[in-house]
Amino acid sequence: MHVHVYCERGEAKFWLEPVIELAQNYGLSQRDLRIVQTIIEEQQDEFNNAWRRYFRS
Repeated sequence: MHVHVYCERGEAKFWLEPVIELAQNYGLSQRDLRIVQTIIEEQQDEFNNAWRRYFRS
């Protein structure tokens, strides 16, 4: 499971399992990556549930 993050400064991909981990980064600063990772950690359950609902069909 993974999520993609896009903004005007760049984009990144984070693995959600088995642990939240940066997979790829294209232009985001370390500060941006820390902020994004914090948001992902706080919303991990929502991401996991949405992924499972979407791919269950």
